[in-house]
Amino acid sequence: MSAPLRFDVLTIFPRMFDALLDEGIVAKAAGNGVLEIEVRDLREFATDKHNSTDDEAYGGGAGMVMLAEPVFRAIDTIRALPSREGERPWVVELSPQGRLFDQAKAIELSARGWVVLLCGRYEGFDHRVREAVVDEEISIGDFVVTGGELPAMMLIDAVSRMVDGVVGKRNSVEADSFYEGLLDYPHYTRPAEVRGMKVPEVLISGHFEKIRRWRKEQSLIATLRKRPDLLRGARLDDEARAMLAAIEKAERRGE
Repeated sequence: MSAPLRFDVLTIFPRMFDALLDEGIVAKAAGNGVLEIEVRDLREFATDKHNSTDDEAYGGGAGMVMLAEPVFRAIDTIRALPSREGERPWVVELSPQGRLFDQAKAIELSARGWVVLLCGRYEGFDHRVREAVVDEEISIGDFVVTGGELPAMMLIDAVSRMVDGVVGKRNSVEADSFYEGLLDYPHYTRPAEVRGMKVPEVLISGHFEKIRRWRKEQSLIATLRKRPDLLRGARLDDEARAMLAAIEKAERRGE
């Protein structure tokens, strides 16, 4: 059996991760040994009596900068873990300057085996952290949040779903939005009618081939209307390409 996917998180606010580790699918997977998640307080690696993790910026300016040495000491400790002897962790800094996180990156990180997440605050880390230990910068979007903790939790959740045994049914993962580069199709449950709104007849027909085609078509329609940019990189088979051509033709006619 292969080793579980491991996350080591470095933050000055470790209690922010309590909910992630106490509730939901990720917490269950960690409890079952499918995942390993260790949240570490950077203050424990500080070098002064005040447990300082930040200081004023050279050259002046507003905002504090997070110190390099506590990060270096923490990374040294993580790399020396006996349970991972011979392995090298992939170090990710959550940063607005990083590559935008997407499903392809989630799949890629799930295959890394061991990921360290650096959660910055204030003006970010001393640049020497990036130069010396960071393998990759990742952003969750073109906006600014107060720290890397929430982005790190979102990344852990998305990456963990790609690990066998985290989500109960593998086909649930493969049907998710973005897994094949497309948005998901609409979902319905009981009752068949709610306040005059009915479930599409095809879904209660029992005809599995018609249901499959309807879902595929609806996924293409949703992507074309909401995120047409995704179609450029989507993995479309011959059936999907034919469906998309028909959908685009109907859209041009206003149907």
